[in-house]
Amino acid sequence: MTNNKKQPVVKHADDSVSLNKYISDSGFCSRRDADLYIEQGRVSINGRQAHKGNRVQPGSSVEIDGEPMRKKVKTVYIAFNKPVNVTSTTDTKDTTSITRYIGFPQRIFPIGRLDKDSEGLIFLTNDGDIVNKILRAGNQHEKEYIVTVDKQLTPEFVRQMSEGVRILGEMTQPAKVSQEGKTILRITLTQGLNRQIRRMCQELDYKVTKLVRIRIMNVSLGKLPSGHWRYLTNEEILTIQKMVSDSSKTAEASFIKKEAKKPFTERKKETEKKKEQGPKGKAVKPAKPGSRKAAPAKEKTGRRGEKQEAPKPKNGSYKDYRKSAEKKKSGR
Repeated sequence: MTNNKKQPVVKHADDSVSLNKYISDSGFCSRRDADLYIEQGRVSINGRQAHKGNRVQPGSSVEIDGEPMRKKVKTVYIAFNKPVNVTSTTDTKDTTSITRYIGFPQRIFPIGRLDKDSEGLIFLTNDGDIVNKILRAGNQHEKEYIVTVDKQLTPEFVRQMSEGVRILGEMTQPAKVSQEGKTILRITLTQGLNRQIRRMCQELDYKVTKLVRIRIMNVSLGKLPSGHWRYLTNEEILTIQKMVSDSSKTAEASFIKKEAKKPFTERKKETEKKKEQGPKGKAVKPAKPGSRKAAPAKEKTGRRGEKQEAPKPKNGSYKDYRKSAEKKKSGR
């Protein structure tokens, strides 16, 4: 007999935080890697092994590999004038990555992207909560660019760039566009499609030869030299926080309307129907007993038959991470 009694809703204390976020906020690793550490049984809270979904209360002691975690690091906001040929990624294997170029002692990551062949202003931070709020196109946060193209501008080109151009299967949102020279235009976007300005120009038979982002929201590039970075001022940070305070962190902020999610039972039926049809709608013949398809799935094993371990997080042990961070901080 099924129990139809409603389960009580668990309410978290305002000052508690999810374990993976607590670990990520320390600067040690991402939330995804934090989940791997937890799954591998390498994390404990107050001496007890932790599990995914656990929350950390103020005053709790969290350890990774038996090493006590330090208190949450101070939130950092950086404005960086990215040169050409620097990639907006945190991939440690990429020798052109933005984080490797800056060499900041704490774990930081870029807010959004700036193409490898583009230059100019980009934010970096260790504050994961603010990222989605800034990036959502529906929140109307402006990004301003100076763009140089390969031939003389025309009034028609400026008009089309302003009203919108069809790229990637959709019309771009209206933009503020003004001509600054024979081949130079200033454009302000609230959208961030992949290589948007370059694709828009290409669609109108122009080629971008230089693209510089000079402003994000209330922060301008100013006279910051290429390849240099600075901390955002308290006034800039407060203004950004005020601008994003009412911003949605969900996809509801996007102008693109998405179809409402269907009930689980209906989605399950559709999935089963697709499996029965097979590729391109062809019916799949049932596997004969004893055939390979009918054989039960085997657990993944290594060469000698041992059970394969879950992939290890990128940062390795917490102890090694702390030593590395302290070494960077001291400049040795």
